[in-house]
Amino acid sequence: MKYLILVTDGAGDEPMEVLDGKTPLEAAHLKNINSMAALGTVGLVKTIPEGMDPGSDTANLSVMGYDPKVFHTGRSPLEAVSMGIDMSDSDVAFRCNLVTLKGSGEYEELIIEDHSAGDITTEEAKELIEAVNKAFETEHIKFYPGFSYRHAMIIHEGSLDYRLTPPHDVLGKKTGDHLPKGRDSESIRDMMIESYRFLSEHPVNLARVKRGLNPANSIWIWGQGKKPKLTPIFEKYQVKGVTISAVDLIKGIGLCAGMKAVAVEGATGTIHTNYEGKAEAAIRSFRDGNDFVFLHLEGPDECSHQGDLAGKIKCLELIDEKIAGPVTEYLKSTGESFKFLVLPDHQTPIRIRTHRGEAVPFMLYDSTESKEKDTRRVYGETSGSRGLLFKNGFELTDYFFK
Repeated sequence: MKYLILVTDGAGDEPMEVLDGKTPLEAAHLKNINSMAALGTVGLVKTIPEGMDPGSDTANLSVMGYDPKVFHTGRSPLEAVSMGIDMSDSDVAFRCNLVTLKGSGEYEELIIEDHSAGDITTEEAKELIEAVNKAFETEHIKFYPGFSYRHAMIIHEGSLDYRLTPPHDVLGKKTGDHLPKGRDSESIRDMMIESYRFLSEHPVNLARVKRGLNPANSIWIWGQGKKPKLTPIFEKYQVKGVTISAVDLIKGIGLCAGMKAVAVEGATGTIHTNYEGKAEAAIRSFRDGNDFVFLHLEGPDECSHQGDLAGKIKCLELIDEKIAGPVTEYLKSTGESFKFLVLPDHQTPIRIRTHRGEAVPFMLYDSTESKEKDTRRVYGETSGSRGLLFKNGFELTDYFFK
């Protein structure tokens, strides 16, 4: 048996008047996924436990089969593992975004315009993070360049006693209302404020402004946590697996679970990614003897954060056409039994441009089951509400692998 989980990150949404009461998933033309839904199982799943923030770390731990209430230690350590950072048990990792702030006056009065600095290139970002590390590195603090706008800061013998806000949760709002709080938070806040002073004048940003692009004119620190300890995926489900994603967080969860992270050239974590390359990587991974592929697409979530409805729908259609179709056709062609699960990790409604913890739809196809075709079964919120309900994401994953 082969197993494919396809995560359409942030695809969950709400009915929209402009879509005649449909959600983006329901408005998108998903020929391949919905043809399998008609022969499969649909439903809703709660990936975010009550009382926990609806972050991608919590959600994807849940989707990969881990109870976040037991295994969640923070987002950044998972990303740090993916980046090859050697963490001790006493180290604390933080996500360091490169963001765009707009406005004038004191830092506290500036507006958080863009959490991704216009999807800055990795090459540009590396140069900026090196400047940040040169300014702030000490015996206990170090910054590490990552991918695009996503980077890491490690504090040796660090504290977890901070209240830090993800920048994508407060787009369009003043920085002053969302700066670090808690014991000893002044040092982190001071680094953020000081970074704006020298990053605004950095040659990389001056060139970006000249080209009409958003400058990466400040760091934004959040998502602290310590190194996690996950039960190996082989021990949980007796499968050998890989992750395919442009996002360090997903790679990190997989690595902590004993899965290999497969790199795809041109994978960006946006709508403009290498869809064909990801499909080819999934097919190659199955051919190489892996039982399980966890295939993650960040594009729908990024479009949601940007308020780009047309982009979100287009991205979902590209995933269906260029990934779901070719990979499931390959699995059918082998004659081997397979299961295919597709779902968002969480909601990211266009209206609010941030994550939400409500249940999301899923579609599960099992090639060994013989079901009567029903074209009313589709991958979407309304159809899912008439199907199965899983109150915990990891319970759906257990059901998938049983």
